[in-house]
Amino acid sequence: MGDFESLQPRAWTLPNGVQLHSVREGRGAPLVFIHGAMGDWRSWAAQWPAFRPHFDCISYSRRYSFPNHNDMASPDHGALHEALDLTLLLDAMGIDRAILVGSSYGAFTALALAVQSPQRVQAVVAVEPPMMKYAHCSPQGRAVAEAFRREVIAPANAAFLAGQDERAAQIMTGGINGGQSPVNTGEAMARRLQNLRAMKMLALSSDEFPLLSPQQLAQLAMPVLLLAGQQTQPVHRAIFENVCAAMPQARHAWVEGAGHGVTREQPEAFNRLALDFLLAPAPG
Repeated sequence: MGDFESLQPRAWTLPNGVQLHSVREGRGAPLVFIHGAMGDWRSWAAQWPAFRPHFDCISYSRRYSFPNHNDMASPDHGALHEALDLTLLLDAMGIDRAILVGSSYGAFTALALAVQSPQRVQAVVAVEPPMMKYAHCSPQGRAVAEAFRREVIAPANAAFLAGQDERAAQIMTGGINGGQSPVNTGEAMARRLQNLRAMKMLALSSDEFPLLSPQQLAQLAMPVLLLAGQQTQPVHRAIFENVCAAMPQARHAWVEGAGHGVTREQPEAFNRLALDFLLAPAPG
């Protein structure tokens, strides 16, 4: 983990004016790690040693995450913008096609890119993409989504609007991961606070959860593995079950002993599942 975090990220300035920082190591097919809403390129420390021997690994910080300096307004910011940023980053790196491994909002971004530009995506591993509109595909999901908006999203957004950004992050982190999650305290929370702007830009967006339609998801032809934590919060469970139903062609699995943060809570299980999927011989 120490070796990974000692890497020096390279800054890329994209044609749309966005700056992204990334690290890159390994050999093989290009594989891009995409972090969640309050993460950054460092979020994949537990995956780097396992994946690097097999792939040309890239971990980058999304638009508003540490250590990027992007102050441009994006009032409808969401996964479609993040997917475009990633497309431009791949162009800058000279990568035509890549494997995408994403967690939480990074998984949403990966699926958005797969829908926008399927020819650029070799395979996807997506951990609990928070595609909130899919919660509303079932009565039970609709109920937990409304409770989540009432108990987490609304008070967090109110705190952001009042300038209480740290309080907003604590509310959102507790709601997403569960109140007793270790990411709510100590060093983990301090690091998440470095990415406050990323959470704030999504929270106050007019289109935080853009719709990737069931038809679009069902048409994805590349291999897709969907993963979720067996102990995840009810809203994530509802979303995941309905996304799986929309993608009958995808493989899916539940990870024991994990909530929403599968990659950090059960890294060995995640690494094994993802690598088994990605390294399996092509059918035929």
